[in-house]
Amino acid sequence: MKNNFKLQPNCRRFYNLSSLRVFSYLYFLISFCAFSQEKPSDSTKINELDAVLISAIRIDSKTPVTFTNLNKKEIKTRNLGQDIPILMNYLPSVVTTSDAGNGIGYTGIRVRGSDASRVNITINGIPYNDSESQGTFWVNMPDFASSLESIQLQRGVGSSTNGSGAFGASLNMLTDNYSKTSCGEISNSGGSFNSRKNTVKFSTGLMNNEISSAQGFEIAGRMSVLKSDGYVDRASSDLKSYFLQGTYVGKTSLIKALVFGGKEKTYQSWNGIDAATLESDRTFNSAGMYTDEFGNIRYYDNETDNYQQDHYQLHWNEKISDKWNTNLAFHYTKGKGYFENYIEDAAFVDYGLMPVGTEVSTDLIRQKWLDNDFYGTTFSSNYKDEKLNLVIGGAYNKYEGAHFGNVIWARFASQSELGDRYYDDFATKTDGNLFAKANFQLSDKISFYGDLQIRNVHYKANSLETGIVNDNFIFFNPKVGLNYDLNSKNTIYFSFARANREPNRDDYTSGEPKPEELNDFELGWRLATEKSKLNVTAYYMNYKNQLVLTGALSDVGAPLRENVGDSYRLGLEVDANIFISNKWLLRPNIALSKNKNQDYYFQKDGNLVSLGNTNIAFSPNIVAGNCITFAPSENLQFSILSKFVGKQFMGNIDSVNSELPSYFVNDLNISYEIQTKNVFKSVLFSVLVNNLLNTKYVSNGYYYTYDDTWTNPGNTITMDGAGYYPQAGINFLAGISLKY
Repeated sequence: MKNNFKLQPNCRRFYNLSSLRVFSYLYFLISFCAFSQEKPSDSTKINELDAVLISAIRIDSKTPVTFTNLNKKEIKTRNLGQDIPILMNYLPSVVTTSDAGNGIGYTGIRVRGSDASRVNITINGIPYNDSESQGTFWVNMPDFASSLESIQLQRGVGSSTNGSGAFGASLNMLTDNYSKTSCGEISNSGGSFNSRKNTVKFSTGLMNNEISSAQGFEIAGRMSVLKSDGYVDRASSDLKSYFLQGTYVGKTSLIKALVFGGKEKTYQSWNGIDAATLESDRTFNSAGMYTDEFGNIRYYDNETDNYQQDHYQLHWNEKISDKWNTNLAFHYTKGKGYFENYIEDAAFVDYGLMPVGTEVSTDLIRQKWLDNDFYGTTFSSNYKDEKLNLVIGGAYNKYEGAHFGNVIWARFASQSELGDRYYDDFATKTDGNLFAKANFQLSDKISFYGDLQIRNVHYKANSLETGIVNDNFIFFNPKVGLNYDLNSKNTIYFSFARANREPNRDDYTSGEPKPEELNDFELGWRLATEKSKLNVTAYYMNYKNQLVLTGALSDVGAPLRENVGDSYRLGLEVDANIFISNKWLLRPNIALSKNKNQDYYFQKDGNLVSLGNTNIAFSPNIVAGNCITFAPSENLQFSILSKFVGKQFMGNIDSVNSELPSYFVNDLNISYEIQTKNVFKSVLFSVLVNNLLNTKYVSNGYYYTYDDTWTNPGNTITMDGAGYYPQAGINFLAGISLKY
């Protein structure tokens, strides 16, 4: 029976010099031995080399780790301008949010209750998380989904990876494969809130003298421009990005040179709104608000975030034999930018200014700058035969970041020069890791997985907020598991994994943070038949000194965290792909969890109070999704995508005022593709209606407590408050893609 679905059934720092030399010698010795043992085979399938780029950190169904894969076919009909987290919203245990309310601009992702700073992100095996904040700023890579071949989301600790430790998930992205033939694509989309995206892609195909040969050079690229006014007032985005790739394909070699990056200008919308404003004016944005000399409320028109980030990667993959391959990569990332604020009644002394007259404060406009460099290398060797799949690899990376601020305008005159830096901080971070992991087939039904990683991190910083920091961490992260094939359709697995993670920059502003430790136990069952796939996972994640979100924000909108001693996450995840018929596909998933701080203490009314076990902030107990797809023909497809996120607390003290209500939203996606034989190879029409039922919901917020000593002199009373980030009601995006 013919299947109309185009979707795939499975929607799945610092080492001393001598140590680094030793491990480098070992790496190249392994490569040399492989060269000497076996000769390259002429029948090598070179197109498989592209997947080797991240084979060192990716896994398959033989590995006892919970994961989901997404390829470009599965996201192309919804790739109309929204960020990668929004495109992944319907995966198991995933919760996403958008500051602007419509998925363009600043967006975030949480997995199993862990925020984005605890989700390890890599691009072709290269770390992408910011070294200091450990966060991921997708706004710096607009339309990056258009240059992706595939995405793998590993939930839990996952397998060893490069960069910061995975404490909720790891997300690794593989950029576009090379094309054997020349091709191109022009995509345009637009919709609500004056949103629009324009993308142009091209590939020369492999350029050689022999048409039948899969060897030669290829040059491919993309240019994108995105703009949106946002759902929230003035939450506009002006985004540009590019991607350029040169590939050499030889008999046993694949060499890729990539240059990609983005430039963003977004009006700030991270202030959120209080509960009263949420009811009366959901789109209100206080950013940039000030009172002029006549007493009128106005908004500064350049209260914006401005940043440019450029990435350079060089990858060399070598197919040494049918069993051995190696990968060596070098990378460099340059980031520079600032955000600009209008500040009312600022004290001269706080900004290093000296007044001309008797004034002690003034309105002013400041810029807070970041200027950073991140560079390093990753490497791996892979041996694979019928029984053993062995990977030995690692990375060494260094970050150098300057933080400084300028005052560019002041209402009252100053003896100081405007533009002088009122603070000038610098930080460095080195991060090195080595790992060895193997899948070994013990018998026809049982395979063993072992994974050992050692990681060394050295962080130095000097600022008024953090003080002097000079910390060194050595982490040992073992992982072990078993895979048991009950029969050709059923597999069960069990794994244990340990992860350690260093504090981030903001953690040091609140004292002396401790590194956190996680022991992750996973028990899973995989069922695969011709018409259905089912994955069931039970997990227990036990933390020591977990750095959980407090709910509060810094003065620049960054979430603040604190060590909470002992805590855990206990959960059950179920996801499936069910082919009801050749025209109907059902993809449900649900995650049930219990997320607790154990013996939590809180400073209340001037006293330290034990609250017992409390809920971990931003960790809903229920997260469910579903996708119902109807394909009446090969070219036409309708999908209803649903997401339910249960009630969650924005703080750790179970305060009623910190509750974020549950929400249930539905999207409609329609695509129609015409296969032509003239100028264009195909024409794809896509429509995405977000929040089809016009649900009023909030996906994110913040919560803070403070001691009220002004109205109660002599008595300390703990007060609290909350802010919310409302998401857009019904809205749409529509696009057309022309492939040639």
